[in-house]
Amino acid sequence: MNSLIELQRLTKVYGDDPEAQVFALNDLSASIQYGEFVAIMGPSGSGKSTLMNIIGCLDRPTSGAYLLDGRDVSGLEKNELADVRNQKIGFVFQSFNLLPRLSALDNVLLPMLYDIHVELSSEEQYTRAAEALASVGLEKRMHHHPNQLSGGQQQRVAIARALINRPPLILADEPTGNLDSKSSVEIMDLLHTLHQSGVTIVMVTHEPDIAQHAERIICVRDGQTVDDGHCAEKPL
Repeated sequence: MNSLIELQRLTKVYGDDPEAQVFALNDLSASIQYGEFVAIMGPSGSGKSTLMNIIGCLDRPTSGAYLLDGRDVSGLEKNELADVRNQKIGFVFQSFNLLPRLSALDNVLLPMLYDIHVELSSEEQYTRAAEALASVGLEKRMHHHPNQLSGGQQQRVAIARALINRPPLILADEPTGNLDSKSSVEIMDLLHTLHQSGVTIVMVTHEPDIAQHAERIICVRDGQTVDDGHCAEKPL
């Protein structure tokens, strides 16, 4: 099986003074296959947020290589990274990041509006957005605004938005962090359904019970991979 994500000896250094540099990542390597559901865990300061930003093409490593879907993206310019993000990655954030003045449908449409490669008509785009909302059980809430939706429903809108461009990778950053227990279970069930349909999911979480939903857990400490398996029950 080919790797969707290949991280080769990634290092991320902050600071120019050699005596005061901080190594957020230090020679980290890992690979994630197409169709996997992977959780990334680690204590505060472990480097997991930096790793998430690099995987999401929001930042670049100081050294090393990052191959996404077969392409080395580690040295791309900002506008090129933005293009990769829009085509290859769907983001789900802890805080939902929905625009309050837009309906659920219009929030879901946003990634298509920023994708210069979209060849669909406006009607086709709206149809796809409606289908994405229906796939997360919100076909009756399409015209509601975020303040008219529960936290769990807002996260479903965010997931529909992540799916709209049909990317090979969903990147979920603490997707249940702002949700109650019932909504958390519903969102994890939804992520399982997406995974079973063939979507690759990479999820950052500090919650062991949430990490256990993944089929594989990568533990990070001091900018390095310290375990790659089912380690959520181990102390961090």
